[in-house]
Amino acid sequence: MPTPDATRHTPASMDTPTIDERANHCFGCGPANPQGLHLTFTTDTSNPDQITATARIQLDRMHEGPPGHIHGGIVAALLDEAMSKLNRPLNVLAMTRHMEVDYLRPVPLYQPLVLVARHLNRPTKPDGTPDRKLFHQAEIQRPDGTVLARSKGVFIAIDEKILVAAGFTAPQP
Repeated sequence: MPTPDATRHTPASMDTPTIDERANHCFGCGPANPQGLHLTFTTDTSNPDQITATARIQLDRMHEGPPGHIHGGIVAALLDEAMSKLNRPLNVLAMTRHMEVDYLRPVPLYQPLVLVARHLNRPTKPDGTPDRKLFHQAEIQRPDGTVLARSKGVFIAIDEKILVAAGFTAPQP
């Protein structure tokens, strides 16, 4: 639930692909990455204060950590990727600044799972403008809703021009 100082967000339609979308090589969602997870998200922006991103997943032995279960680093990558998908409908390009993960139960391989992320809030500065920080959370759940892993993250809005000036470029479509 957003805090009282949260900015009300109007989901935006960005016509120009962001630098990461042009790259198409993201480990989480990039179609051009042969070793990637190839996640596909559905974003619900019907309530601007409760934006969600959801993906159905089922991983195999390539992602194994403990026998029969997903590696903890992959679990963290899944949660991070889910939270990052909330930035696009908020009309920001943002990068993970901080993330914490609670591994509640082992996350199984070869079983259908649901990855759900929720936007929590984006505080406003004293002058009323949106802060650069965005707060999100994500969960990996069984289809029955049992939560296996949960995360909270802080994302920092980045001006794409700064990334390009720093040498972060992506191929043009």
